[in-house]
Amino acid sequence: MTISLDFSDIQNYMLQQLPERADELYTMEKEASKTGFPIIGPIAGNICYQMARMIGAKNIFELGSGYGYSTAWFARAIHENGGGTVHHVVWDEDLSGQARTHLSRLGYAKIVRYHVAEAVKTLDATPGQFDLIFNDIDKEDYPKSLPIIEQRLRPGGILIVDNMFRGGHVLEESDHSKATKGVRELTALVNASSKWISSIVPIRDGLLIAYRVP
Repeated sequence: MTISLDFSDIQNYMLQQLPERADELYTMEKEASKTGFPIIGPIAGNICYQMARMIGAKNIFELGSGYGYSTAWFARAIHENGGGTVHHVVWDEDLSGQARTHLSRLGYAKIVRYHVAEAVKTLDATPGQFDLIFNDIDKEDYPKSLPIIEQRLRPGGILIVDNMFRGGHVLEESDHSKATKGVRELTALVNASSKWISSIVPIRDGLLIAYRVP
């Protein structure tokens, strides 16, 4: 017998399989639901946490961090990996302040370094190489962020990029918006490059997970 499942059925099933998470994460999720603020959500958050744990990440850079929800998953991984730094980057002072509050309550104050600035320029100016880079900036800027990411992500590191489906707009041939074109271009660049081994994971709005070939 064939069972018909739609996308929401699968997402709900995956959500049910997640282990319990910290109360503060539930608080952040409720806040996002109430205000409509776009966070990656617990399924994608758990994938981010898993990737960071798998490679033993000690130094993570987020390009676009919101009020710290994704940062919390990465900070947990770094804490369990023995310590290190997550760079939280947003333009907005208020969002940065909210993130400080949430992440301090989670016990990650010493793990997170905060920047209020343009994300790609901050990545370029921050010394060292990174084990994992998470990209969630304006989608039209995705393609031009890739050369900097390739310079700053260590060989064997992981790139995670959010919103690769653009709410389904990538499937609409008539959609020529800058944001959709940016997502399509980044996807094509990564797929065509020998520097990357990548897949798009169909959870929430699509996560690109790419391994930087040594």
